[in-house]
Amino acid sequence: MNSDQLEKYSSAITLSDMEIFVFPELMFSLVLANIISPVIWQWRQLDCFKKLEGKSSYKKLMRLKQFIMDEYEFNLDLETWGLTNQTEELKRFEKFISPEDIAGSNALFGYHGDKYYFDVDIRKHFGLDKYDSNIIPYWKTETIEAMNAFGFKQNYEKAAGECVSLAALYAAAAFVVCRIPLEDIYMILTPLHSQNFVDTNSGVLTNNRRIATKTMWFNGTAISEKAQRALRNEQVTIVAHNTGFVHCFYKDATMKQSAYEHFAEQLGSYLSADLSTLTLANFLRCHREYQRNFQFCCDQCKRGSKYAKAEVLFHYEHGSNFRIADDTFEKLLEEVSDEDLSPDKLPDRMCCRQLCAFADYENLDVRGESDRPAIRKYLAPFVPQVDKFLEELGVFLHVEPKLPGFEKTFVDSPSINLSAEYSRKQIIDYLGAIRKSSTTADLAFYAYRDMENCDWQPFIKAAIERNPVSIEATKSMSLDAVYNWLEQMENDSIYDGKRLGQPDEVANYKRGDGLEKAFLLAAVARRRNPEQDIKMTAANNNVLLEVEKKYEFRSDKRLTKEIKIPMVDSV
Repeated sequence: MNSDQLEKYSSAITLSDMEIFVFPELMFSLVLANIISPVIWQWRQLDCFKKLEGKSSYKKLMRLKQFIMDEYEFNLDLETWGLTNQTEELKRFEKFISPEDIAGSNALFGYHGDKYYFDVDIRKHFGLDKYDSNIIPYWKTETIEAMNAFGFKQNYEKAAGECVSLAALYAAAAFVVCRIPLEDIYMILTPLHSQNFVDTNSGVLTNNRRIATKTMWFNGTAISEKAQRALRNEQVTIVAHNTGFVHCFYKDATMKQSAYEHFAEQLGSYLSADLSTLTLANFLRCHREYQRNFQFCCDQCKRGSKYAKAEVLFHYEHGSNFRIADDTFEKLLEEVSDEDLSPDKLPDRMCCRQLCAFADYENLDVRGESDRPAIRKYLAPFVPQVDKFLEELGVFLHVEPKLPGFEKTFVDSPSINLSAEYSRKQIIDYLGAIRKSSTTADLAFYAYRDMENCDWQPFIKAAIERNPVSIEATKSMSLDAVYNWLEQMENDSIYDGKRLGQPDEVANYKRGDGLEKAFLLAAVARRRNPEQDIKMTAANNNVLLEVEKKYEFRSDKRLTKEIKIPMVDSV
């Protein structure tokens, strides 16, 4: 491999957020690595999914949401994978993206976002404010095996992952477990977040462990408001798909132009809602300052026509299973005390249904500048801050995502055409067959850590250069003490078969195969003495590491390899 290829392929091993930003094909490569992992295929056999056989993909996706919420934690420990050096990282990638562009679009390199993020002090919210020097977290993305291994880590009771890991997990599981076609899954990355848009029904957006249907997106709850934060306030840096990617800084896009246009149209539809009694109620739910100007009515209630102040109904709703203006509205009214209901319309308040009927009859759009004077005139007697109200209502009903521009050069590149009906073996065989023509498919085997069918050079480079947790954990130990520490750990890899974990996965999860442990000891020895050559010999069950002295390890990987690690710059 030349130096550029080695940088990209070694990045498929470490998968930092920065590496994915620079090499965007890595995002879908990680999804493919999860798709060919045996772990997700085992989920198909679980009772909770087996009993949904024959049901729609959408119904399975709803069950998948609950499964992921039950089984995975959201990890926002920025130092899980150690610390790195900002100057070195910028220099490493300067031939691909300028340091100025990186600083303007990456949270670890100074990105603050737009006015909204300044107002909420987003860097403090994410714990980034303490990294105001050259030292920054090495924010890595995990494979499903590394996510599951969090259960072995102190202070974690189950599997975990950060937002990019969870997005990759959701995409892979949606395909394998829910059998949603790969072409219907679009990955959306922003500087501070990663999520997926699934083109099914009216659209579904994954968001960390949760998902948001279009109805949920507009329900006006605090959870929905948080889910909207990235798309409302951030530039989308990457859109990844089975046909390729579109990147905000790269002129060439490998994603099919028709797929990108379809995505933009479908996402736009998902992010827009018409004015109705339901959406107006949802708006008032999160903008309580306007509730005193409105009332709700029910003309065909069991107790006759009834009217209620908006803030009173929201008070009842807070402790109820029923909601205002949806199909449970009448049940909610049954819980309301008679003294809080009026048989007559309240003269000083606008009736929500009446406002919606007026806008519908006059064919008026609250977002349209030409339509606003008529709505303003109609509302002014009831809403003193009518201009502010209309502006905020328009913003609530429509989000304009900041997508990478369409003035790209859409280059022809091979798509990843997988059928949801393929078996795992068929998928592995297909991806293996297209490795020479598809960089994304080729990189997937590196992210999968398939050491039997990959060049070892990227793995070695990553192991020696990018595992700061191992270096920090052993800084006060002699090499003999490090060896003893490793030997006391369980000799059990988090990866099955002939796949290998990196040194920091061994250090974090306190377990590893002997070959993985040998790489950790080699990385520590190299850091302490960069001038020395290191030799490692793996032969079936035995691994011999030769540094200052010889160290032996037992391996169950049955990989045969003789490795000579020269000076770091020549790895």
